[in-house]
Amino acid sequence: MSICGGLTEVKDATPEIQTMCDGVKADVEEKAGKEYEIYTAKKYKSQIVSGTNYFIKVHVGGDDYIHITINKHGYRMRLVGVQTNKTESDEIVYI
Repeated sequence: MSICGGLTEVKDATPEIQTMCDGVKADVEEKAGKEYEIYTAKKYKSQIVSGTNYFIKVHVGGDDYIHITINKHGYRMRLVGVQTNKTESDEIVYI
């Protein structure tokens, strides 16, 4: 169980998390300044606020990863941030 405002432990990405990532892919590519052929959610943490923030580690090919933050409130979802140049071992942190 998570505490309001606190981050959960790292969890394996689910099909729902991948669907959320797919929903903001164009925004991610715009912010990152590049297109991703490989774009697979691997791990995530969440934070309950007004809605839920999702901090997601996404594999984008080779040894490359990005971290993205998505805020979901009801059916509305928006990209909050993108961190590029990440590795598989980089910790998922608040953006």
